[in-house]
Amino acid sequence: MSLRLDWCSYDAAKYSVERWHYSKCMPIGKVVKIGVWEDAKFIGCIMYSTGASAQLHKAFGVSRFEIAELVRVALNSHKAPVSKILSISIKLLKKTAPNLKLLVSFADPEHKHYGGIYQASNWVYVGESTPGVYFKLPDGTITHNRNLMGPKGFGGSSTKEIQQRYTDWRNKALKEGKI
Repeated sequence: MSLRLDWCSYDAAKYSVERWHYSKCMPIGKVVKIGVWEDAKFIGCIMYSTGASAQLHKAFGVSRFEIAELVRVALNSHKAPVSKILSISIKLLKKTAPNLKLLVSFADPEHKHYGGIYQASNWVYVGESTPGVYFKLPDGTITHNRNLMGPKGFGGSSTKEIQQRYTDWRNKALKEGKI
């Protein structure tokens, strides 16, 4: 079996995420996309970015240019261990970002992820983050508060601010019989 990792296009990464990642959602912002091929067949991608928290670097005493977050591992059926695929992707990332000092990632226990690939790759476990806040939207879907931030959501930079705007919006929609 031959294994090759190289840069891939946005379209290839999106294809991988929509088919093989539980979120079915591309991360926003600038993302480094590394494609994975086994026996010359595209089997998915690994993605790194600056991450969801612009302040995460402060907790580790590094600059925001010295940290990256592993944001997606979107792979179809494969023969190579994910730990080996991650190891190669990190080496490729390090070649293009020599000032990189720290990689972080988050396992999502709400999707029964416990960080097995990180443990197999000798990542250091530093603890759990606070649980997310979820909202039920008018169409019945449940969404995380992060999805409600920014121009496409309810705006705001804090969960408290989003909760207030969401409550105001929901109360108005109830009064008008929209939900």
